[in-house]
Amino acid sequence: MMTGAPIGERRIHVVQGRHEVSTDHRVCLTTILGSCVSACLWDPVAGVGGMNHFLLPEAPDGAIGDRRYGVQAMELLINGLLKHGARRDRVQAKVFGGARMTVGVTDIGSKNGVFARRFLADEGIPVIGVSLGGEAARRIQFWPVSGRARQHVVDRTAIKAPERSQPAPVSADAGELELF
Repeated sequence: MMTGAPIGERRIHVVQGRHEVSTDHRVCLTTILGSCVSACLWDPVAGVGGMNHFLLPEAPDGAIGDRRYGVQAMELLINGLLKHGARRDRVQAKVFGGARMTVGVTDIGSKNGVFARRFLADEGIPVIGVSLGGEAARRIQFWPVSGRARQHVVDRTAIKAPERSQPAPVSADAGELELF
C-alpha cells in the first residue's frame, strides 16, 4: 500500500505525453500506467534522472514531433538528462507498463514494451529493472537522483465497486515491487 509522501518530499505526476527531469533529491516522480510505458532513466554519478510516459510506440506519418509517441518521448528524456549533466555512458534505465488492458484488440502494451527495450538497447542504455506486460495497471514512483523505483500493481478487482459491505483485508505489501 502506498503511503503519503515523507515530509519535504515533492511529488511530480508525469501524465501521458510528458516527461520530467530532476536533480532534486526531494523529488519523487509518479505516474499511473496501463498499456502506456514509462522509462525511468538516471545517471547515478551526476545525480540526475527523469521519467517519461508514452502512449504508442511509433508516430504515424506527419506526427513525428508528438510527445505521445515513444521515439519523441525517449529523445526528449535523454536530451533532458544530458542538459542537466548526465553522461550517456552512465545512464541506466528501469522500464514499466505495457499491460494488455483489453482483450480482442491489438496488444498495444506489448508493442510499447518491445519498442522501449529495443530503443534503449540501440542507444546502449542498460535496462537494470523491468516490469512489463501482464493485465493490470501500475502506479509507479521514481526517485530520479538515486534511481530508486517502486511499483504498485493495481488489481482489476480493486477498480470495481465492492459487492459486499465490508472490503476484504489487504496485506500492506500486496502487489508492490521496489527496485533499487
